[in-house]
This record gives sequence, C-alpha cells and structure tokens, in this order.
Amino acid sequence: MADELDRLDLKILDRLQLDASESSSEIAERVGLSQSPCWRRMQRLKAKGYVKAQVAVLDREKLGESMYIFAQLQMGRLTDEERDRFTQAIEDIPEITEAYTLFGEMDVMLKVLAPSMGWYQAFTFRTLLRLPGVQDVRSTATLSEIKCTHRLPLPSL
Repeated sequence: MADELDRLDLKILDRLQLDASESSSEIAERVGLSQSPCWRRMQRLKAKGYVKAQVAVLDREKLGESMYIFAQLQMGRLTDEERDRFTQAIEDIPEITEAYTLFGEMDVMLKVLAPSMGWYQAFTFRTLLRLPGVQDVRSTATLSEIKCTHRLPLPSL
C-alpha cells in the first residue's frame, strides 16, 4: 500500500501527524503545493485509510496524578468464545489504553493508566485476574515518561 505514496503524500501525512488542526492551506504552504491539490491529496489519504482519526492529545498530568503500569498476562487456553469475551472486556475497560499479544512466556501486555498503586492493586484482583483465561499477572510500574509520541516514522522525505 505504501508504494502508492509519493514524496508529497508523505510530507502531508507527516504534517498531519504533527498538527492535524492545521488547515489544508497551511499544510499546502509547508509541503510546497497549492491549496486545492493539497486538499484533494488529504481527502484521498483519508479515504484510503492512511489517516485513521484526528484527535486531541490531552495532557494527562493536568488531569491529575497518574502513572502507567505495564501488565503482562499469562493466559490459559481459550475457546473462540472466551477469546472474544476477553478481547471485548479489554476494549470496555477505559483505563487500559493499549493492549498487545506477545511471543514468549507471557501472552498479553496491557498499558494501564492508574491513579495510584493502591488503585492498581485492587484493579489487578477485581478486574485483571477475573478476565477469561488470565492465570497470572506481572506488572511493571513506570517512574517517569521519557518519550511519548503517536508520530510514525515515515520513509525518507
């Protein structure tokens, strides 16, 4: 799919990653296009699914104390129905901000936004360990955030 992207498409996508609130005129000026062709390219990139969503990135520190905790889950064998229930449960828990399946000793890694260690302890026992198939939870609490970005590296511009 990336084969159909040219240098200007990549520049537009990069601008959108930096600030999706920029107008097509502002992006056009920054990437060296006139407004109409830039707008058409932006619409095509969105229609083809290169841009999944345009959102506001909130400052979590301004919303109160919190920490990220990475929870690694060891899973037992699940039926297709149990796997669907597990996946839906993960989707429905707002404090789980990311979830990945893994190769190795542990099977799933969750990124959990926790207001405190006490809250996370209760969350582990009342929520995580009650999810279908979860046999063990190993957690790592973060001390500070060094880098957090949603900007994907694009081929050379």
